[in-house]
Amino acid sequence: MAKEKILLVEDEEDILELIAYNLAQAGYQATSVMSGEEALQQVKRDMYDLIILDLMLPGVDGLEVCKILKHDRLTAHIPIIMVTAKGEEADVVIGLELGADDYVTKPFSPRILLARIKAVLRQQQRVEQPETRVFTIQELYIDPTRYEVRVQGNPVKLTSTEFGVLLCLVRRPGWVFTRNQIIDTVKGDDYIVTDRTVDVQIVGLRKKLGAMGHLIETVRGVGYRFNNE
Repeated sequence: MAKEKILLVEDEEDILELIAYNLAQAGYQATSVMSGEEALQQVKRDMYDLIILDLMLPGVDGLEVCKILKHDRLTAHIPIIMVTAKGEEADVVIGLELGADDYVTKPFSPRILLARIKAVLRQQQRVEQPETRVFTIQELYIDPTRYEVRVQGNPVKLTSTEFGVLLCLVRRPGWVFTRNQIIDTVKGDDYIVTDRTVDVQIVGLRKKLGAMGHLIETVRGVGYRFNNE
């Protein structure tokens, strides 16, 4: 049975209790808080394997909490699943760009949320136990064992999902991956996500890779490939 520690941040008490109950039933160790301030304080007290973060919070909202956590080297590695009732794509895109790993939109099925949690934790384990090959392509350096990416000698900070997408493409240069193939490789075949999410990850990767961002090519109507020529 799973023993991962999860921080649940939700200000609606009925939803908080429902999620907490399902997490406990699935074997996770869940801690519940109802505000962004409490979440930030709790993360200082203890370390978590994953955070479920509502975006609509009183005081410090979920996007600000996500930003603070992802900009702190001590907490940047913790995967975050956003929960939003807005149903607005813009909020989802902002959260993913800040470094969140996934999202669910209210109302949602507890079974779907548990599937997302499982997929994100599995991806985190893959990142923590990566392959040993080091990739050097032009001025791009990737060391999976050290979770390190450099462009022209300068370190590049990637989220776990961005790192997974990059490795997926780099392992098979020239191979065209569909969005679904990228999702299956990075998250597992039971991961539910939209094409838009993959596109956001690619846009973020290109931006962070700077001068080497052009190596990730769009194959219109199909997907993406890594061109090392």
